[in-house]
Amino acid sequence: MLIIPAIDLKDGHCVRLRQGRMQEDTLFSDDPIATAQRWVDAGARRLHIIDLNGAFAGKPVNAEVIKTIAQTFPNLPIQVGGGIRDEDTIQIYLESGVDYVIIGTKAVKTPHFVADACLEFPGHILVGLDAQQGKVATDGWSKLSHHQVTDLAKQFEQNGVEAIIYTDISRDGMMQGLNVEATVELARAITIPVIAAGGITTLDDITALCKVAHEGISGAITGRAIYEGTLDLKAAQALADHLVPSPY
Repeated sequence: MLIIPAIDLKDGHCVRLRQGRMQEDTLFSDDPIATAQRWVDAGARRLHIIDLNGAFAGKPVNAEVIKTIAQTFPNLPIQVGGGIRDEDTIQIYLESGVDYVIIGTKAVKTPHFVADACLEFPGHILVGLDAQQGKVATDGWSKLSHHQVTDLAKQFEQNGVEAIIYTDISRDGMMQGLNVEATVELARAITIPVIAAGGITTLDDITALCKVAHEGISGAITGRAIYEGTLDLKAAQALADHLVPSPY
């Protein structure tokens, strides 16, 4: 199971939010390249990068920074989300060296876009489903839809997405632990992998997730915990490798 460090970009800086609220950000670094290097040095096998400005603007804002990271670490798989609302953006990211693009708001509002993207860019499409009490949120988590997570996930599975990234908004950035139960419920409902996010705080959370990895959970994204030091990335990946040998 992969432990995936997150880099959230706001105005070119690395920040973390609490429950997705842009006004509640903590600045961790003004050098995204150095931050990526830090996680590479710690043994990261994939990076999760979110353009926070892009998520709210509906179009990429920090794309140049992301391109620089991808070109600086050409052998490191990178998944990018935030403001990806058309196929031109997907193509630009993939051509810049990004391996996977994450479709979020557009997937919920225009589901056929996911099907089209999977046909156009097979093997490169992930869908991010961010939920609160089982309902999917959109527009940088500022709006709550009427869609159930499992219903949308099943639909996107049929479209051919590589994996679902599932985030419990109520846990994200709050250092309260992962919502394992909801993550497992989603993983059991589909056959494609689920990547868990939101609330991972300590090695205990990694252990809890590894115990249910066989349900279809292939990775875990961690942000605030590795920046604040409650979780050591290298130790977390070593523990995951021990408990759930990774295919990567």
